[in-house]
Amino acid sequence: MGLNGFSLIDYVGLVSFVGAWVTYYVAVERTKVGAVSLNRLMNRHRYQWKRVLAGRDNRIIDANINASLQNGTAFFASTSLIAIGGSLTLLRFSDEVITLFGHLPLGVPTSRGAWEMKVIGLTVIFVYAFFKFAWSYRLFNYAAILIGAVPEKGADSDETIELAAWRAASMNTVAGRHFNRGQRAFFFALAYLGWFVSAYVLIASTAFVLYVMWHRQFASDALGALQRGPWPEKP
Repeated sequence: MGLNGFSLIDYVGLVSFVGAWVTYYVAVERTKVGAVSLNRLMNRHRYQWKRVLAGRDNRIIDANINASLQNGTAFFASTSLIAIGGSLTLLRFSDEVITLFGHLPLGVPTSRGAWEMKVIGLTVIFVYAFFKFAWSYRLFNYAAILIGAVPEKGADSDETIELAAWRAASMNTVAGRHFNRGQRAFFFALAYLGWFVSAYVLIASTAFVLYVMWHRQFASDALGALQRGPWPEKP
């Protein structure tokens, strides 16, 4: 064991975990590669939705769509708080849980200090997720206000209506972006759990989660549904 009870492979696993998270974030949100991802293509449909909204007199359906997005965000924010409580509970029963994980087939004996540092790291991930979901919830609230602020067709100039619809779409897009980041934290939290068994499991679980997330964004049937023509060969 090295510094703070961590071995070299623990540091390698942690660096791999953080590197995978950062690399995925950059690839999806900061590069041209991400322009063809599922999230980015859905953002285009958010703007298309607001263009349709601008031509509608009755906005009830649009308010309901925004409310459903906001409710989903509230669910994940509440789940984050439960996850934070569960993570902190692990600190209370550290000795029992350390013994349990140490007897697993791939388990590696760990010190109490290293265990507590791992639990704190998991808690930080869930706290980050909570802040993202909570902020996303607030932004969807702002988006609802902006939807209500879009003038009815004929009540103002086309330019003013288009600008108001664009603002609503932009706010909805930003809210969705923060929601995606919170959900991403949940996925990587699942990978992080592998570290409680061993650093080797952490590396394997991180690679697996990274592959699943990449596949959903760039090679899933959901992405194919957006790219497919109006009359698919198979229903």
